[in-house]
Amino acid sequence: MPPLKLSLLKHGLLCMVMLTCLNTLAQQGRQTIDFDKGWRFNLGAVTDGQLPGLNDAGWRSLNLPHDWSIEGKFSKDNPATPEGGALPGGIGWYRKTFTVPVSSKNKLVYIDFDGVYQKSDVWINGHHLGFRPNGYISFRYELTPYLNFGGKNVIAVKVDNSVQPNSRWYSGSGIYRNVWLVTTNKVAIDHWGTYITTPEVSDASASVNIKVKVKNRAGKKEVFTIKTSVYDATGKVVSAGGFIPSKTELEDTVFETSINLGIKDPHLWSVKQPYLYKVVTQVISEKTIVDTYTTPLGIRYFNFDVDKGFSLNGKPMKILGVCDHHDLGSLGAAINTRALERQLQILKAMGCNGIRTSHNPPAPELLDLCDKMGFIVMDEAFDCWDWKKEKYDYHLFFKEWHKRDLEDQILRDRNHPSVMIWSIGNEIPQQHDTSALRIAPELTRIVHSLDKTRPITAANNNPDTSNKIIKSGAIDLVGYNYHEGEYAKFHDRYPGKKFIATETTSGLETRGYYEMPSDSIRIWPERWDKPFTRPGNNVSAYDNVRPPWGSTHEATWKVMKKYDFLSGMFIWTGFDYLGEPTPYSWPSRSSYFGIVDLAGFPKDVYYMYQSEWTDKPVLHIFPHWNWEPGKTVDVWAYYNHADEVELFLNGKSLGIKKKTGDDLHIMWRVKFEPGILKAISRKDGKVVLTKEIHTAGAPAKIELSADRKSIAADGKDLSFITVKILDKDGYIVPNADNLVNFKINGEAFIASVDNGDPVSHDSFKVNYRKAFHGLALAIVQAKEKAGVINFTATSNGLQSASVVLTTK
Repeated sequence: MPPLKLSLLKHGLLCMVMLTCLNTLAQQGRQTIDFDKGWRFNLGAVTDGQLPGLNDAGWRSLNLPHDWSIEGKFSKDNPATPEGGALPGGIGWYRKTFTVPVSSKNKLVYIDFDGVYQKSDVWINGHHLGFRPNGYISFRYELTPYLNFGGKNVIAVKVDNSVQPNSRWYSGSGIYRNVWLVTTNKVAIDHWGTYITTPEVSDASASVNIKVKVKNRAGKKEVFTIKTSVYDATGKVVSAGGFIPSKTELEDTVFETSINLGIKDPHLWSVKQPYLYKVVTQVISEKTIVDTYTTPLGIRYFNFDVDKGFSLNGKPMKILGVCDHHDLGSLGAAINTRALERQLQILKAMGCNGIRTSHNPPAPELLDLCDKMGFIVMDEAFDCWDWKKEKYDYHLFFKEWHKRDLEDQILRDRNHPSVMIWSIGNEIPQQHDTSALRIAPELTRIVHSLDKTRPITAANNNPDTSNKIIKSGAIDLVGYNYHEGEYAKFHDRYPGKKFIATETTSGLETRGYYEMPSDSIRIWPERWDKPFTRPGNNVSAYDNVRPPWGSTHEATWKVMKKYDFLSGMFIWTGFDYLGEPTPYSWPSRSSYFGIVDLAGFPKDVYYMYQSEWTDKPVLHIFPHWNWEPGKTVDVWAYYNHADEVELFLNGKSLGIKKKTGDDLHIMWRVKFEPGILKAISRKDGKVVLTKEIHTAGAPAKIELSADRKSIAADGKDLSFITVKILDKDGYIVPNADNLVNFKINGEAFIASVDNGDPVSHDSFKVNYRKAFHGLALAIVQAKEKAGVINFTATSNGLQSASVVLTTK
């Protein structure tokens, strides 16, 4: 074997050994178990549902995460209203019977909930552990004093989402995020007990400060040592140190210390190269590791400048972000890491580099993925304070719970390198009330007591000088929601202040639907509080429809790209979401705001951003080419890396068009005739890209394409199967609405189906779906055994299609 290959092999084996050792260390002293499997569920009120002796044999068996609302029927009469997704709420009970080994009797046992919507009560063996009203916050309870070690234990959770409306969008209902059972020794690092900062960072070196909280519950004094090691992405230790006083004793208290380490030639975390280190902290007593705690580390530095805007690692850039709600389309609010990852992949391919967690703390998995994939996160806390937006929303609990909820959010999320902005509120009704002069500074003090490394903002939909949140001086970044016409005058209004566009645009589109003419702007509804009705509940996809408070995608981006001091933007929204079906109400039940529809299919404006935000060559022409003979059709093209685009119809040139001024697209007005519409983009006379659209014939066959043909047999992994309706020549039929039936055999099941239609009232939890503008989606979820999966789609009069998947 050549020396180089031998050296690489040795290096690879060494890395594997290091990672194995690291994983072994992570298991010493602390055990974190996925607690999602084997629950029983009952929808509806239950008398004494917390009692261990209750017979729950007739309850439904399921695994978490679970959203019961997504399983219900759409109705305008559901108390959530169409603005809340038109799906049912109610009360649900969850119970799980489990054992804890006798060997854990001298340890501490906790249950961690990543999020329960909403108003949850938790019992263990009939003992009430606590109540949390906030549906988005993570929380922990200790189980130790009430456990039967070696015997049967019953955890019971009551979830109350019956009093509605309590949200302005679809919330979901239930234990919709992951649950964990955590066992530690009696001397262990506290919950969210590390805090890592990088006070000094350069290309040559980085200083890393690790603050550690160790809790002693042993009931006696203990002597221990804290050791911290930083591992790079290959598993190699790049820095290590510890706090080793002569005697470190604590008794039933919390011990805090700070460790400073240095790293030479650090790999800096960025949106294009999101390099991650791993910090492993050990508590050692009498040469025994009694606890091991792992914390992510991304080394980066960033700045918001009054005049120059945002920079990351010293390089100027704009935050090109989107706002997104927490639902995952047809999967509902139940968190799934692969579904989140797919959303982020779609956004990343568009050129997006930022996520705003509108308007509440996200699932932890979102931040993990943003760390790994390179997204800048605005982590938002509240949609309201103590003034309501909906009759039964969080304002009822703000006074009592805001401090605890905000502290828990900051403690949980502050070690994520992707998080670069804290937001203390969205469009708070008190912006012009003097109470904001008290509340905003209080929230800032809470954040700063736990993290001073990130700026604080609030999303202001009335950002004039009478705004009391801004006037309070509590925020570091002045956040504008909309008002893009006032961006240029920002420094006149707020001299010396820093700017962030916390929410922009709100353009409206239905994927695949087009109305002419395309070059006139339509404002739907005319006023935010004025009902708007129109047959079909569609919105043209030409980026020429907006609500009265918003703007088109192009109009906003033209302003944003013009000024350096505009540090970044978060577009409303990246994806369509359930609820808030502006400009309509019932029968619509999901939004029109997304750049991508509910099923994950991009709308045309996606390619405008791709042409502006990425370096990849883009040529996108639309609409489809199936129209009535003689109809005048507006043909748009988004393109980049080219000087011009020439359009042809059936081989005849319709002329060359070029972007002029600040144009972001070009347009031809063409009389329709069947055939082939062809566009050619050129740079310096050389062809860059060619795109064709064919007039499609009648629907003839189905085409299936899976985003991943091999998935993990872990009971959670997903494959997203796109369903296309094609004519006999293989061209997509743009207005096809055929009903497609699905059949699956093997180690998987159909988790949900969708088509992106915001007006459809068909259940997501069935084995069929009508195509919407030629497309539909089936989401296949793995079971827990390796095997082969056969997925078939059929439709009357169409050639069927199959795809084979495997679980490993």
